[in-house]
Amino acid sequence: MNGKDKLPVLAFPRLTPDQPQTRTISRTDRADLARAIATLQGALEAGLRKPRAKPAPPAQSEESFSPTGTPIGTPGPAWRAGAGLPQGATGGTTDRAGRAGAAERAVAGRPLQGPLHGPTDDNTPRRILSVHLPRFAMERWLRDSTRRGEAIPDDLPLALASEGTHGPVVSATNRAAELQGVFRGARVVDMRALCPGLRVDHADPGADRAALGRLMLWMRRWCPWSAVDGAAGLILDTTGSDHLWGGEAQMLREIEGRLAVLGLSSSLALAPTHGAAWALARFGGLRDICGPDDLAGRMAPLPVRALRLDGETVLLLQRLGLKTIGDLAAVPRISLARRFSRAALHQNPLLRLDQMMGHLAEPLNCPDEPPRFAVQANLAEAVQDPTPHLPALCAELCSGLAAAGYGARRITVTVYRSDGEVSHVSAATSQPSRDPEHLRRLFDDKLERIDPGFGFDLITLAASVAEKLSTIQTRLDGGADDGAELARLIDRIGARFGPQALRQPAPQDSHIPERHESWGPAMTGVQRPASPGIQPLPDRHARPLRLFEPPEELRVIYAVPEGPPAQFVWRRVTHKITRFAGPERIAPEWWRDRPGTRLRDYYRIEDQTGRRFWIYREGLVDDGRGAVPRWFMQGVFG
Repeated sequence: MNGKDKLPVLAFPRLTPDQPQTRTISRTDRADLARAIATLQGALEAGLRKPRAKPAPPAQSEESFSPTGTPIGTPGPAWRAGAGLPQGATGGTTDRAGRAGAAERAVAGRPLQGPLHGPTDDNTPRRILSVHLPRFAMERWLRDSTRRGEAIPDDLPLALASEGTHGPVVSATNRAAELQGVFRGARVVDMRALCPGLRVDHADPGADRAALGRLMLWMRRWCPWSAVDGAAGLILDTTGSDHLWGGEAQMLREIEGRLAVLGLSSSLALAPTHGAAWALARFGGLRDICGPDDLAGRMAPLPVRALRLDGETVLLLQRLGLKTIGDLAAVPRISLARRFSRAALHQNPLLRLDQMMGHLAEPLNCPDEPPRFAVQANLAEAVQDPTPHLPALCAELCSGLAAAGYGARRITVTVYRSDGEVSHVSAATSQPSRDPEHLRRLFDDKLERIDPGFGFDLITLAASVAEKLSTIQTRLDGGADDGAELARLIDRIGARFGPQALRQPAPQDSHIPERHESWGPAMTGVQRPASPGIQPLPDRHARPLRLFEPPEELRVIYAVPEGPPAQFVWRRVTHKITRFAGPERIAPEWWRDRPGTRLRDYYRIEDQTGRRFWIYREGLVDDGRGAVPRWFMQGVFG
């Protein structure tokens, strides 16, 4: 009985001092007393049948609150690992005895609530698929080497190395190297001592990221939501997509089989949250599937490394004796919140645990798919020549490119013959373009290569490679300083004679004259800009228009060894020097040249006929790097 229960007030007769303490109870008094006792018994029975109200949580001081801890008003586990729980304390989780049962109930915590990864119905649980590609970098490298005709034997130990703090370190290995004891993160010199026959090649992280991004878009054939998950993983939101493939198990088998055809080994797992799917894909079984009701039991025995924490945090938790997720969850939350309240996400085990169990939202950041530009012409009857239909297709394609702010770098004409065969022809541009007339002219004399067969009734024109192209402000005369005219000339010459017919110089960051620029195909259209710290040379350091590669050696006569020559013999002709300017000293590039490379002193000279040359002396007398200094002709002015 509590204070809310009310008893009827009965009018008992008062005893006055004049009355005796004992008296005879009348029949009326007996009836009133019996009625009072019956009312009291009824109130007691009603209080026992009434459900007890939960006691109000004790007021928490300001010191015990943490944004990573349990919010005020939310019941949290107030017990340690090994302590038993009453029936129903975990919201329906099956009770298990001992430490394992307490850990499982601790992981359960609160039930999954609401959508976490995207728009969905309230009654539809989220289904997140994690794809782990443990040997993606190595398998991509092996596939590229096979395409180049350099197949690597399976029994040859192979490792890919990247630069580390104390020298190159192993970043990827094949199976043969792993059987020899080579592992990732080790120094290359140590692994060579362990495995003398180890072959080491340079890793290409940029190419790996680009290939993983293309694979991420390729995975959208199974669901519309996909994203890159780390350096060797993908994450997909397959909610509502599994029935299209015959169920979740059949979908996982289909994905694993298609990846195997591409030469990629994979480990897949499906779970209600991103964190749980990531953990099962790396520490679970084969094609692991976890439902919402089994989430707590499946996560409890996994190691704390499955929480996507960094190495230092994992080592700290292991030193504290928290080796599994169940051990971590069984510890009072407030003690961990005080230690990790200011830690980042990858260093905070409480936030990672909340993400894994669905208590903290972790949206799937799905990048937009690059736009595709393609138009087609359906013909009423089969034709033999696509040339009459090409202007309309180019105009329609360029209209779509202009609306999206893109320009075509490569366009492809594809014809579908009536007998089922497909033929195509492509053309490239040095700069993004959306000029329909220019794109049409690139196919002059190229459409003749298409075999029409018995005719074709479908023609498509697609921009297979497109880049951003902003609008260029024109001058008053209608022209623009964007280099479009030169680009069109390069495109037409390249379309007729091949992309390797034209070459263009590209500036390089080097003071050595022969390294100051390099030559590449003009169809690339992109020149690497010089470093912002490199300023243009002043007039006194003018360079000749013609340089010799390699420089030609001279025979000189000089008055002093450290000064300019008085005359020199070049190509069997003697030249007397009348004027000179210099020297201009250029030191060797120690990061590129081999040890012992000598410095250069350059002179601009003029001979008796008025011709000007650019010569240099390699080395100094008694510099300890060679014999007598030698002279070379580097270039000719005019």
